[in-house]
Amino acid sequence: MAETYARPRFGEPRQPKNRVNPGKGLVTVLDRVSVSNGRAVAFLVLCGLLLFLPGFFTIPPIDRDEARFAQATKQMVESDDFIDIRFQDEVRYKKPVGIYWLQAATVETASALGVPRAQVRIWLYRVPSLIGAIGAVLMTYWTALAFVSRRSAVIAGLILASTVLLGVEARLAKTDAMLLFAVVATMGALGRVYMSWQRGEDPVRPDWVAPAIFWTAIAGGILLKGPLILLFVGLTVGALALLDRTAVWLWRLRPAWGLPWLALLVLPWFVAIFLRAGDQFFADSLGGDMLSKLAGGQESHGAPPGLYFLLFWVTFWPGAGLAGMAAPAIWRARREPGAQYLLAWLLPSWIVFELVMTKLPHYVLPLYPAIAILVAGALERRVLSRGWLAKGAAWWFAIPLAASVGAIIAAIMLTRQPVFLAWPVIAASLIFGLFAWWMYDDNRAERSLLNGVVAAGLLSLALYGVIVPALTPIFPSVEIARALRNVVCVGPRAASAGFHEPSLVFMAGTSTVLTDGSGAADFLGQGSCRFALVEAKSERVFAQRAEAIGLRYNMATRIEGYNYSQGRAISVAVFRSEGTE
Repeated sequence: MAETYARPRFGEPRQPKNRVNPGKGLVTVLDRVSVSNGRAVAFLVLCGLLLFLPGFFTIPPIDRDEARFAQATKQMVESDDFIDIRFQDEVRYKKPVGIYWLQAATVETASALGVPRAQVRIWLYRVPSLIGAIGAVLMTYWTALAFVSRRSAVIAGLILASTVLLGVEARLAKTDAMLLFAVVATMGALGRVYMSWQRGEDPVRPDWVAPAIFWTAIAGGILLKGPLILLFVGLTVGALALLDRTAVWLWRLRPAWGLPWLALLVLPWFVAIFLRAGDQFFADSLGGDMLSKLAGGQESHGAPPGLYFLLFWVTFWPGAGLAGMAAPAIWRARREPGAQYLLAWLLPSWIVFELVMTKLPHYVLPLYPAIAILVAGALERRVLSRGWLAKGAAWWFAIPLAASVGAIIAAIMLTRQPVFLAWPVIAASLIFGLFAWWMYDDNRAERSLLNGVVAAGLLSLALYGVIVPALTPIFPSVEIARALRNVVCVGPRAASAGFHEPSLVFMAGTSTVLTDGSGAADFLGQGSCRFALVEAKSERVFAQRAEAIGLRYNMATRIEGYNYSQGRAISVAVFRSEGTE
């Protein structure tokens, strides 16, 4: 799959017919940025920002995971307690502390720089995810350099950066983009060590950079999501040991100093949380979260094997079509050292995730860099399957067409407005997707892919930058928090009955009480500058209790919206007390 292979080349490259002049259009840009590592890195960072920033600042908190992570971090900052993890008064021991520390550092830095109301600006909590997504793209490039040329390594980075799944995770304040960064760094370092052994390089004085990155990245992955990162490493090493009948090359990772370094990085917080909470963290995170996902479909996310394969064709777009075209050649080259390593990274873990009952799309994200590098290698050798040509190339146009139609219909249904500002961008995305399809042949696959990447960027701008922020009914917490900020009393407090989404706690304040209609009436009668946020289904109980305790109140406003977590329309009345009789 590259010049570095010691065994036969990855497939037999065909001589192109009517070779396209590579000095035109998008291909020219690719040629120029591939001249040096510095240019390549700068180009990938720029592409990452262009792909990930639309909507990054303007999309409100997303229920439920993002809002839960952000609120737990917010409470750390408010309490100056950076050991314990809580959502209001409940412990949140599903994941270790890594992402909370990164988010807290971002918020504290912004506050020190004078950013107003930094603690409720959700985009600050997303900054670690943005850094993680761009870092993962750069580490994919670095990893790919061990297997393909610099030009193809840039393509691998572009494929990952433009994928639908990474675009979503880069905009969410949770663990997965940063975990991807840690996993790619770990697997890239492991791959470099493995390839150096395959090439027979001197083991006495090896490069210390790869072992240092390997052990440090594992520590980061453990602090982010516990032992999950060890799954990818363990299954890859096990598969390679089985195929090569030896794992002696692992000594090149310098475990004698790597393991103590790993322990030094991860043990302090684990000891601190054990001293604070005993074994509750380990029981909740390992037993209550991880093992329950293996045993059954946790939180209604169960699905049969094969789901990830079906989702791949959407979540890996625009590279998905090329992955299908490249698959036969990749499999033929499976015993070449480079392809063997990448397939060992990909296949065992993919099979495990397909067999696990609980399934969420982002679980397989750490495997996407391996696919991106394999596809880039197939592009480099021009060994894409002709049999996939028509159907695979059409996918570049089909996805933006379906996404655009769906987004416009959703916007009209929810806002009664067609969001005209997005239409020119959507049209441009469709045009580039159409060009990618029409221009495709095995000699111009790169150019088609680049058109697909542009289509992905334009689609990202339309969906995340324009349409989603315009869907205000699906973000009722924002309107509720705005209503509370507009009151004339000092320090308003609220109790919510019926609407209990984490985004409300994040936006309205940690002290927000989540209760029922009766509890909201009791709360409202306990003092001034208090508000009851009562969802329509709880209003009758609220009114009965208010009458029973002699509470006089008025409605400040009513907010209509749509709770996408529950899949239903909601109506939240904001009541304010006038006193008791």
